[in-house]
Amino acid sequence: MSEQAIELSNVTVRYGRNLAADRVTLEVPHGSVYALLGRNGSGKSSLVRCLLGQQKPQEGTIAVFGQDVWKGRASLMQRVGVVFEEADAPPEMTVDQIAEFCGDLYTRWGAKEVDSLLERFGIDRRARFGTLSKGQKKEVLLALALAASPDLLVLDDPTLGLDVVARKALFEEVITELADRGITVFLTTHDFAGIEALADRVAILKNGRLVLQEELETLKARFRRIRFAAKPVAFEQSALRTALMRNWGGGAEAIVTNYDDVAFEQFRGTDAEVSAMSLQDIFLAVSGEGARS
Repeated sequence: MSEQAIELSNVTVRYGRNLAADRVTLEVPHGSVYALLGRNGSGKSSLVRCLLGQQKPQEGTIAVFGQDVWKGRASLMQRVGVVFEEADAPPEMTVDQIAEFCGDLYTRWGAKEVDSLLERFGIDRRARFGTLSKGQKKEVLLALALAASPDLLVLDDPTLGLDVVARKALFEEVITELADRGITVFLTTHDFAGIEALADRVAILKNGRLVLQEELETLKARFRRIRFAAKPVAFEQSALRTALMRNWGGGAEAIVTNYDDVAFEQFRGTDAEVSAMSLQDIFLAVSGEGARS
């Protein structure tokens, strides 16, 4: 068996002249929580559709559990749970009716899992899907996705439309529980604070290209914000590399991508202040306007 739950190799997606994904290669280990980050229009949704066998890329290959997803989609989707960005189901059907319909499609369906999650989310099973709030619809689809007993759960911006309590439950309860059970979670998200405490690995897309992919703790260890009271002399001749350099008050601020104490030693007497960075800070430095590699 492949060591990776998901393998994308040189995946390229085009829409006419528009390049949505440019030779993207990534690997998602079994049992990991993997977050794919990127601004709107960066190519995340195109890659998710290709990953699920809904769209064939113009170039490259995609394997899930070692099997080509385009050729083996029917059998693979029995092992994959999905929650899309836009929660969609027949509006006139009740939650119970939708659950019963989905139960006939999956060989590993767990009715008790649906019951437990709908109760946890406070969803009325007799309610028609069309009468539910946006957040409630997302919670229903999450419950259905987990009831299929998936080995892989794909979440496309899962917290969109959820209130604070529901977002907390998703990240701190549901995803943590899945990780403890060894289920692989692959998600796109804009909720940096929520995923920062859970993700094992992160990747960042910028204009269709994968500009970063690594373990989250390694990433946070090498990025630092350094603020200088006066503009630093010969900073670019140092061993420190920057993703961003800008004016800050009367001095300068540098976002360093390879920080270590030894390399910083030459600036010890310059009133420089070093601070750690959150995942959101790193994302903005790497993918925001004005960033440079």
